[in-house]
Amino acid sequence: MAFDLPDHWVWDFWFADDGEHFHLFYLHAPKALGNSDLRHRNARIGHATSSNLTDWLDHGQSIPAGAAGSFDGSATWTGSIVKDSAGVWHMFYTGARFLSQDSLANIEAVGLATSTDLFAWNKAPGVVCAADSRFYETLGTSSWPEEAWRDPWVFYDIDDRLWHMLITARSKGGVEPDRGVMAHATSTDLLSWTVQPPLSAAGSGFAHLEVFQLVDMGGRNHLVFSCDTAKLCGPRTGQTGGVWTLPVGKMPGRIDFSLARLLVNERLYGGRIAKDRQGQPWLLAFNNTGDDGRFSGGVSDPMQIVTGADGYLQMRA
Repeated sequence: MAFDLPDHWVWDFWFADDGEHFHLFYLHAPKALGNSDLRHRNARIGHATSSNLTDWLDHGQSIPAGAAGSFDGSATWTGSIVKDSAGVWHMFYTGARFLSQDSLANIEAVGLATSTDLFAWNKAPGVVCAADSRFYETLGTSSWPEEAWRDPWVFYDIDDRLWHMLITARSKGGVEPDRGVMAHATSTDLLSWTVQPPLSAAGSGFAHLEVFQLVDMGGRNHLVFSCDTAKLCGPRTGQTGGVWTLPVGKMPGRIDFSLARLLVNERLYGGRIAKDRQGQPWLLAFNNTGDDGRFSGGVSDPMQIVTGADGYLQMRA
């Protein structure tokens, strides 16, 4: 596999590209915890670099969790990175605060850290974007055990001159558990964010839609996201989960996730597409389950992606 650590579980990740090196930011938690399920409430963000997407040099932890009781006091989760016009890198990441040791209940929110070199980071104080109960489900308003507001994917739209954030969230309406939606927020400066209504509707068969990525392939926008078998519901009940793909129009725009297709099954998860120095797209994902059904972890080797005749992304045969 492309990247792994002997003493830590490694899973979700995202990239930044400085033109010379690819920077991998990844979630990790110590295997000394014993139970891989405990990794979620103990996750930290690590950093590694590569010139070829295959051979990685690890640089250790990137940013720490916050103080106990703060929005990121339990764990730091998945995010994305953009660079502003002044050359400052902005890492938007998920902060998780678990309410007790014996409960899955947690509140998620988006935090921010900035850097000029992708190595030394300064965390902004407090939350920069949180769930708005006008549009989204919040903890205690349904049977769902968390306030889902995670995995921010940020991009700039030259037409409206706004930064846009796509977020894993759940609708405040719809039949449970089929409430997974793409949340949306906007900003003029990457610092102050306004939560907008969701870009998709509940009822598409996903209890959650995780780890969004918007990628341009040959002039066409595509969404890549993940949902496991256990969280498929409604019209997708009985299907197999994993990494999903959906060609879309101009973003931001309305999304119909009922049209999404499986790209690779859940032996891999949290997929991201990176383009090499020749512009070729490659899918990397973390190794989710082994032959024994247990979580394995580690980032896969790059797998070549092509656009099929029907416009959907697919693995190259």
